Amino acid sequence: MDLELPDGTILSLPDHATGADAAAAIGPGLARAALAIKVNGETRDLARALPATNGEKPAKIEILTDRSGDEALELIRHDTAHVLAEAVLELYPGVKISIGPPIEDGFYYDFDFPDGVSINESDFEAIEARMREHVAADEPFQRQDVPVGEARERFGAEDQDYKVELIEDLVRNADPAHPLETVSLYTNGPFTDLCRGPHAPSTKRIKAFKLQSVAGAYWRGDASRPMLTRVYGTAFFSTEALEEHLERLERARANDHRRLGPQLGLFTFSEVSPRAAFWLPAGTEVFNSLVALSREMGRERGYVEVKTPQIYDSQLWKTSGHWDKYRDNMFITEYEDREMAVKPMNCPGHCQLYSLQRHSYRDLPVRYWEPGLLHRREPSGTLHGLLRVRHFAQDDSHIFCTEDQIQDEVAGVLDFAFATYAIFGLDVRLELSTRPEVRIGSDALWDLSEAALQGALDAQGLDYELNQGDGAFYGPKIDMHMTDSLGRSWQLGTCQLDYNFPERFNLVYTGADNAEHRPVMIHRALMGSYERFIGILLEHLGGELPVWLTPVQATVLPIADRHLDYAGSVRARLVHAGLRAEVDARPESISRKIRDAELRKIPYLLVVGDRELEADAVSVREHRHGDRGSMPVGDLIRDARARVESRSTN
Repeated sequence: MDLELPDGTILSLPDHATGADAAAAIGPGLARAALAIKVNGETRDLARALPATNGEKPAKIEILTDRSGDEALELIRHDTAHVLAEAVLELYPGVKISIGPPIEDGFYYDFDFPDGVSINESDFEAIEARMREHVAADEPFQRQDVPVGEARERFGAEDQDYKVELIEDLVRNADPAHPLETVSLYTNGPFTDLCRGPHAPSTKRIKAFKLQSVAGAYWRGDASRPMLTRVYGTAFFSTEALEEHLERLERARANDHRRLGPQLGLFTFSEVSPRAAFWLPAGTEVFNSLVALSREMGRERGYVEVKTPQIYDSQLWKTSGHWDKYRDNMFITEYEDREMAVKPMNCPGHCQLYSLQRHSYRDLPVRYWEPGLLHRREPSGTLHGLLRVRHFAQDDSHIFCTEDQIQDEVAGVLDFAFATYAIFGLDVRLELSTRPEVRIGSDALWDLSEAALQGALDAQGLDYELNQGDGAFYGPKIDMHMTDSLGRSWQLGTCQLDYNFPERFNLVYTGADNAEHRPVMIHRALMGSYERFIGILLEHLGGELPVWLTPVQATVLPIADRHLDYAGSVRARLVHAGLRAEVDARPESISRKIRDAELRKIPYLLVVGDRELEADAVSVREHRHGDRGSMPVGDLIRDARARVESRSTN
């Protein structure tokens, strides 16, 4: 058989050769390092026979090793999940096993322990010790395809009910034209699991692993089914890589916005309005500062601010297509025999607003902007602090323009985005997402809109990745992603091109020929939701917001009660200069006041005592930078204002 290597070289092997044979034919070093083989994009065990070409084009192959990035990590994490199940079965007789897939950054396995038996993180040491024994034993992962009935009987005899149910589901969901006859089992040492694979050659390829946490998980995600015990873990190819990962996790816990927000007095939550933030005064300052930034930068770029209703007749959502595609995520009510819904997005309302006025080609582009309040009926299990909530506000804009204005408008959106992110020191990468399977509109319109976005990117010479099938249901989009200080990727903003909504809402403008023409619509949000953007910023910066964004920019710390009046006068001058300042008048020691202000991450700590009073000065201590010495109040104000007005990063 002939096989094509990644560099285009043709490798000839005997019929029935395996992936291991292919690796050995390329070189002995690769044979020793090989973990699996990709055949025409499908990852397979090295021990499986390669497909014969039968006169067709050679199959494309790639040998995976520990240098193959995420694909290789996913492989050994799946291996480690099997070793975890193997160890738990040995240590806890009678336990039932369900599923154990690799996931982002690790793996998990779900267990049903016998009555009266439970585990927690204190049990991890013993489980890991048993796992290390199986890793050291170099147990081969051996695949066996067995008849469905034989597999069902085997797991039934072992009282593994979840495995029997999985087999029955596989049979039931198979194509009726091709009934399922066999299922694959993988065995390592004494342990056999129902699994489609693939796996590395043996357990010894697992170099470093760590069990991390225990959680509850309903079987099949169904609250009416048994609650299982989910054990999470991770695995790497070296102890060093594992330690780096665990250190990042520790930093992530320290930077978790759900911890930082209440600690800094920014926001809290209450079950009277589940998973909607209650913004405290300090957090409201941060929130309003971001809205003010959007307003200021938008005004400079020709955006006009609008305000639209919160609740609309269902007909609006039927026209937009959201009633069919998004209804389960909308809060719906009835009033005076009319079915109404609270808006989960602003675009249909902006289409309605555009339609309520007449527009000439001379008016276009029309750039609406609204920091609109939105509500979405998100499932409880998907909610996460500020990152996913049920009530939020977006820096939402919709541009109505002519076709020949598309490139300039998209370029303007991207320029606006880059300028916004630069203020926060964020580097972004672009992703062009094309038509999804479930969508509205004709293929001709999608061809037109995808070509327009791609043309706008190419015209500016911008690098971007192609993300096939991930566009919005009404149009393709350019998404903007950043990588934070902990190496995590976040989507920040989006620019979506839409020919469909103007068609569905019958939007028109009068052209130079005095005839009616259809505008094109661009959906644009740069921060996404303000809530989510604040959550991302807090985690990226560890709560160290830049001076212009901090809710309290300076705190005046009087040494004794006799300095209170002077402290108050300093604060008044700071506030008059446009700075957010306070006085810490508590009867605490100055060291305690400094420590508390540092914990609140206030940028300027201004100590005042007898010498400062006499000199009309303040003793300046900057958060994280220490003492700057005595400074006239006027100089301090100029320094702080310069940092605020320039919106400098820390």
